[in-house]
Amino acid sequence: MAVLFNLFLLSCFTLLCFTTSTTSLATTSPTITKPKRLVTKLIHHNSVYSPYYNPKDTIADRARHAIDSSNARSDYIWKKIQGVSLDTHDVRAGVIAETKHEGFMANISIGSPPVPQLLVMDTGSGLLWTQCQPCTHCFTQALPIFNPPESSTYSTLPCTSPSCYRAPGSNCQASHCAFKQEYFDGTSVSGILGTEKFTFETYDEGIISIPNLVLGCANSVGGFGGQSSGILGLAADKISLVNQVGSKFSYCFGSIRDPQYSHNQLIFGDGAIIQGSSTPIEILAGLYFLTLESISVGEKKLDILPEVFTMTPAGKGGVMIDSGTTLTYLPRGAFDPLNTEVRRLMDGLLQLVSRPSYAAPCFNGVINRDLVGFPAVTFNFANGVDLALDVESLFIETSPNQFCMAVLPSMANDMTIIGVMAQQNYNIAYDLAGNSVSMERIDCELLES
Repeated sequence: MAVLFNLFLLSCFTLLCFTTSTTSLATTSPTITKPKRLVTKLIHHNSVYSPYYNPKDTIADRARHAIDSSNARSDYIWKKIQGVSLDTHDVRAGVIAETKHEGFMANISIGSPPVPQLLVMDTGSGLLWTQCQPCTHCFTQALPIFNPPESSTYSTLPCTSPSCYRAPGSNCQASHCAFKQEYFDGTSVSGILGTEKFTFETYDEGIISIPNLVLGCANSVGGFGGQSSGILGLAADKISLVNQVGSKFSYCFGSIRDPQYSHNQLIFGDGAIIQGSSTPIEILAGLYFLTLESISVGEKKLDILPEVFTMTPAGKGGVMIDSGTTLTYLPRGAFDPLNTEVRRLMDGLLQLVSRPSYAAPCFNGVINRDLVGFPAVTFNFANGVDLALDVESLFIETSPNQFCMAVLPSMANDMTIIGVMAQQNYNIAYDLAGNSVSMERIDCELLES
C-alpha cells in the first residue's frame, strides 16, 4: 500500500493531480500541435515511487537484477542488429527493456478524462503501446488498464492511414488497423492501433494536451510481466512518439542508487533541453550509434585501436547509447586495457575479490569512502564530446562492503553499449533532424526551474 501511495503522489506531482473535473481540465489545457516542451517524470525500478520497489531487496539483490537484466538486454540488441544485417524482414522487430527488474518508467496520461499509465522507456523500440480493455491475455499492472470506450477522444486507426503501414506486423481487421509486435525471445504483443489525446506537464505553460497521437492498444500480451502498462518507444521510427511531436527529446538520469531521488525526467518536443557539445549519431534499425574515438583514465589515454569501436559491414561492433541497459559493455580490445588500468590503480589500495561468474574486477571496500580522488574514466566521442564516469558511474555495489566495475566485456558481438549508469548526472539530448546527440553534466534538479 505504501508503494502504491507513493506512486499516486508522484503521479499527482507529474501531472498536477488530475482529480479535477473534465470541464476544469478543458479550460486549463490548451490543445496545440507543436508544444515547446513536454515533460514527464521518470521512475526508476528501485525508486520508492515504483510499484516494483521492494524494501526487503538487499544490495546483492539489486546488483544481481542489474547484471542479469543488462546481459539479457545486450543479447536482445545484438539479435536485433543481426536481424537487420542478415535478414531485412526483422527490421521492425523491437527490443524491450527487462521490465521485471530494471529500467525507467514514464508516467504519461492518455484519454479524456486523462488516465495515468506507467510506460517503460525504451530507446530501442519505436511503437508506444499500452494494455487496453477488453484484454483477452494481459498481465496485472499497477494502474487501471486503459478502456478506450470511456475516453471521448479515442479513435481507431483506419487501414488506409500511413501510420498503419509503419506499424510492426500491421494488418487489417474489420477496416481497423491491427498490429503485432514480436520480440526476439518469442514474446509478442498484438492489438489495434488508435489515436488518442496525451497530456503532459510543461515548465512554462502548465498542463498541455496533444490530440491524435498514435498508440498501440494491446489486447493480447504474451510473455510479459510486471506492473507497468506498456512500452514508450523512443527509437527513431516514424511511428514513435518522438517523431509525432517533433524531432527532439532529452532525458536526465540522476542517482539510481538513491531510492528517494525524484528528479529523473524525459522531455519531448522542439523545446527539449539541448545543451553542451554535440556529437554525430547514426541510426540503424531505429537504434542510436555514436562515434567513440578513445577512452581515458584521468589524463591517461588508453592504448585502444580506433577500429575497435567501428561497426563492420556484417553489423558487428559499433557504439550504441541505450536507456534500457544498466551496465556498460566494451569489446575486448577496449575492455582489457581499461580492466588493466583499473586494477593497476587499485593495487595496494583495496583487496581484489574473485567472482568467477562476473567478468569485471571486484574489490572489498565502500565506493564513496575508499575511492575519494579516484580518476574519472572518460569516453571521448567525435567533435570533442566527453562522457565522464565518476566512481558512482564506474562501479556498482554488490554488497555493503564490496563493489565491482560496472563495465563488462561485450557478449561475443564486439559491440559497445553505453548504459544507464554511465549516463548518470548527464542531460542527454537527441536531435533527430540534426543527426546529433548532446551531453551536458548537470544536476537533473536544476532542469526543473
